[in-house]
Amino acid sequence: MADSSFDIVSKVDHQEAENALNQARKEIEQRYDFKNTGASVEWSGEQVLIKANTEERAKAVLDVFESKLIKRGISLKSLDAGEPFASGKEYRIQCSIKDGISSENAKKIGKIIRDEGPKGVKSQIQGDELRVQSKSRDDLQEVQRLLKAADLDVDLQYINYR
Repeated sequence: MADSSFDIVSKVDHQEAENALNQARKEIEQRYDFKNTGASVEWSGEQVLIKANTEERAKAVLDVFESKLIKRGISLKSLDAGEPFASGKEYRIQCSIKDGISSENAKKIGKIIRDEGPKGVKSQIQGDELRVQSKSRDDLQEVQRLLKAADLDVDLQYINYR
């Protein structure tokens, strides 16, 4: 019998991220507590740039953006928000959306599977994803439970289960 396998990936639906950003922008434009504060959220290349006239306002704009991401089904583990920094008369926060599993996180996941997973399960790094193989489907489901219980700083999805 052939091995069963699945892929572990960390993907973000960029259209949903765009929708979340647009919803956050609309809310910021309409809310009374953001009037005349220069508060804004926008794309700056591949990053999201948040601006406001005080550090607290910038953090409040980030909070609005995070809530819109959650409503759109995007995990906050995929958002890498920096600290507020002064830029002239305004404060800025640069955020990036993490897509794919970095090599160091892939190595951590592989180590967890080797050390704590069932025997006979093999993991293999393929670019920004991992392929997990085993003869038993039950072992593969055990690996998924193990990784969901592990506190990793990456949002994982399991695809191509065969």
